[in-house]
Amino acid sequence: MLFLDIAIIIVYFLIVIGIGVIGSRKAKTIEDYALAGRNLGFFMYFGCLSAVILGGASTIGTTKLGYEFGVSGMWLVFMLGLGIMGLGLFFLKKISSFKVLTISEFLGKRFGDESRLLSALVASVYALMVAVTQVIGIGTVMNVLLGWNLTTSMLLGGGIVLFYTILGGMWSVTMTDIVQFIIMTIGVFFIMLPLSLSKAGGWGALNQQLPDSYFSFTGIGGSQVFQYFLLFCLGMIVAQDIWQRIFTARTNKTARLGTILAGIYSLLYGLAVSIIGMCAFIVLPNLGDSQNAFASMAIETVPTGVLGLVLAGVIAALMSTASGTLLASSTLISNDVIKRYFVKNASEKQSMIVSRLTTTAIGAVTIVFAVWIQDVLVALDVAYAILSGAVFVPILLGFFWKKATSKAAFYSMISSILVIIGGLAIEGLHSTNPIMYGILTSFIVMIGVSLVTENQPTEMTGAIEERSHIS
Repeated sequence: MLFLDIAIIIVYFLIVIGIGVIGSRKAKTIEDYALAGRNLGFFMYFGCLSAVILGGASTIGTTKLGYEFGVSGMWLVFMLGLGIMGLGLFFLKKISSFKVLTISEFLGKRFGDESRLLSALVASVYALMVAVTQVIGIGTVMNVLLGWNLTTSMLLGGGIVLFYTILGGMWSVTMTDIVQFIIMTIGVFFIMLPLSLSKAGGWGALNQQLPDSYFSFTGIGGSQVFQYFLLFCLGMIVAQDIWQRIFTARTNKTARLGTILAGIYSLLYGLAVSIIGMCAFIVLPNLGDSQNAFASMAIETVPTGVLGLVLAGVIAALMSTASGTLLASSTLISNDVIKRYFVKNASEKQSMIVSRLTTTAIGAVTIVFAVWIQDVLVALDVAYAILSGAVFVPILLGFFWKKATSKAAFYSMISSILVIIGGLAIEGLHSTNPIMYGILTSFIVMIGVSLVTENQPTEMTGAIEERSHIS
């Protein structure tokens, strides 16, 4: 890379840091810090939600899959898009009607304190691991671009994300996400995709030079597509970072429309990035590490000056998801664990201090894990496996089955977590079976225990029963 491209990326970093400082002035209350005051209009909401969905796995991971399998590599992001659309169509109205801050707060009101604590721990680990994947992605891109050591790159990129997230919370994340959404859209759709196709010789050249399997929507394998459904489609529905974004919308209409359109945008993004990976297979057939396909392709095809903008767009996609999931994890820990059990009756000022300190600690753990794991898709698989298997069934039945009991929810989560972790240890981190075993176990335990235990009154039991009668 030439100095001009590096300068563009450095300027981008400085802008992001500056926005974080501005955001800190707007975050005056805990609701400002965690939810941007529940006051986002349509464009800001749509842009921010799209940005948090599409990160390292969506960009770097899908390009890698496109390089290795062709157009079917899109299924990873397709399932994210389908999940977020399903959330908007079937769950959003119910979620918005409960004025909660976190997914575990809902479970606590529905099923009691034990379920709240356990789900907070599970969901916070998920969010942390997704943040880890983004820091790994940032490090990978900067490693290819600048030739820096991968660990150094992750420390720098992760440190910048942590800095502006600590300062302004959701306001900083929102303001930076709008910039990042615009940059990543221009970089992927209007620069990288057309230039990659041109460099590869056009769509006709792809048809002539790539194997037929590269144009099959099932080329990646039916079992892999199903795994993505279990991991990402179901995971989107119960993800704290997504729920937290929904709570930032000014109105339910804004939340519903923005969520559905963000899902559609994700589908298009996945297709575009997988095609870029296919082009990279032709242009760079001997690429040593396919995880570097996007960054290497950008260096190969995009002219000086524009290259800096494209790669800033990739880093933007990674940073937006990293900051959103980092804030989600820290909100769960601070709201549902620390302030509930250790700092009770905290003032607004004390709550802000707790939130910022928690964000700092979670961010430090995220960076350490990123340096340790260094594989985007492995980290993401583990995160979504635990979340989908442990939390999806209690959330689903908590919304739609009034007979679900508190004991059933708690034992359902405990049993499914043990099954999933045991399955991953025995069959390997890439196996689909542990997720299916976990979800099946969760269903059996949830229904079985509910039928033999009484539904103890909780804060939300009456509201659930009333809504079920209305619907």
